[in-house]
Amino acid sequence: MNRDLFAYEALRQIPKLLTLQDRNPHSPTYGCFDRNFWQYKIIDFPSGMSQEFVWPLALVYDLPLPNNPYYQQQAVKSWVEAGILYAARSAHRDGSCDDYFPFERAGGAAAFSLLACLEAYQRLSLHNTEHSAEALRFFELRANWLAHHNESGQLTNHQALIVLCLLHAGVVLKTDRWEGAIAERLNRVFSWQNSEGWFQEYEGCDPGYHTLTVSCLAQIYELEQTLTSGGQLAKGVIDSPRLRQALTEAVRLAAHFVHPDGSYGGEYTSRNTYNFFPHGFELVGRWLPEALSINDRFAKGLEKGLGACYTDDHIVGHHTWNYLLTWQDAVTNRPPIRWPKKQARVWLKNARVLIDRRADSHLYLALNKGGTFKFFQGNHLTCSDTQFSVQVRQGRSLKNAVGHLVGPYEVQVDDNEITIQGALGWAKQKQMTTLNLLILRAVMFTVGRFFPNMIRKLLQKVLITGKNAAPFDFERRLVWQEESHTWQVIDQLRSPDWSQVVSAGIAADQTSIYVVMSRTFQLGQLQPWLDLTEKVKKLEKGEVLSVVRSL
Repeated sequence: MNRDLFAYEALRQIPKLLTLQDRNPHSPTYGCFDRNFWQYKIIDFPSGMSQEFVWPLALVYDLPLPNNPYYQQQAVKSWVEAGILYAARSAHRDGSCDDYFPFERAGGAAAFSLLACLEAYQRLSLHNTEHSAEALRFFELRANWLAHHNESGQLTNHQALIVLCLLHAGVVLKTDRWEGAIAERLNRVFSWQNSEGWFQEYEGCDPGYHTLTVSCLAQIYELEQTLTSGGQLAKGVIDSPRLRQALTEAVRLAAHFVHPDGSYGGEYTSRNTYNFFPHGFELVGRWLPEALSINDRFAKGLEKGLGACYTDDHIVGHHTWNYLLTWQDAVTNRPPIRWPKKQARVWLKNARVLIDRRADSHLYLALNKGGTFKFFQGNHLTCSDTQFSVQVRQGRSLKNAVGHLVGPYEVQVDDNEITIQGALGWAKQKQMTTLNLLILRAVMFTVGRFFPNMIRKLLQKVLITGKNAAPFDFERRLVWQEESHTWQVIDQLRSPDWSQVVSAGIAADQTSIYVVMSRTFQLGQLQPWLDLTEKVKKLEKGEVLSVVRSL
């Protein structure tokens, strides 16, 4: 693996991060990374998640990366400190912060930004600076809030992230007060790991967020070894053998989702992400060499430009610091790359994902998402499919019925034939309006500020979880043709009335739930829309839309 590739990709994002930051020492928002707030003034509060950007800046200041113009530049160090102090000064009195609406008290934003501030504070030795006492007070407040905060929804990556925060906070503040919370949170992570190796993320298995959990747990494992031997962490707080076993199972699960072209994940996963956080695999690779092959395979895709684009203002930081840590901790003595067996089927029955490899073809199929799939021939993506999408007129409005929502489907899996049956669901297309925003602000500035988790749970139900059935029934059959070594895909869609259908088709990358890290661009999405509108317009009441393809 060429570790410099990760450094190069990360360094490309640093000018953007600095552009997002208010770097004027005389500005009241000095250190803020939310440009929408301090520069454009189009929102009324800063996103606390944005302060996470201090970590990649601290890393480029400290690491002698190739062609690194930021190395040991005093200005960068000053901007990092300003970012930490702004995180402290913009936080609520209890140490929490908001991300998407006022008084949200977002657990993920609080954890990501605290971890970043702690890491930057330690790496740049800011304990001797004029404002170190203020930073330490903030670290204690936020760590204590995180230790006692329980958010709605099962997001294992957040739990692992909080454990990592509390470990670092204990070291910086020289306290053991959060050891009980550390043990409790880590046990929750273990309980949320499925027997197949994956960690629960809302409605199931998302290999992308899975790699973030692996990254956090691998850092926890490394820290535990150091802190316990140094007497800074009581023995038994972290069940090290169990953590090692959890990481082993998680790594072996992740290996299935690196595609033959080096890309990773996609719309057939529960949260539709192409996320890949490589750092954890380098750390685990020190004692489980097979983990290194995962990064080696992904790096080959990254060289070909097959990584997803994460330069969005809100999410650009996560991969940047993770890539920089990968460069820092890259294992030099690496075994040969391990490729999956060409003739193999992996059926993750609990995740409802089937991976079928035969005759140089690779099928990645989501049985819990209506048969959404990616298909590779050799090392090339030849088809990405996110199931039927039908636009329907209802009165004055247009609604979208789709086949890729997570839901209960009838599934039959045989050696050479796979069948998925069920109903399309109404896509989640709720947009904010002026009235909605006013109502949300009114609620949050009154009763909502006291019950932010209730509001978050309500928004999760509206935007993410749950499925409302639409009046369209589908059947998708995939049949292996041994003589031609191809999969035949036979799709049928039924409706009691086709007259209200405005448009129909199958897209390569369509998703319909709100996930922060989804809907990023990746080269595989260049596949054109399969337009079925003309076919639908010819259908009479009771007739069936049929589409047959060979892969």
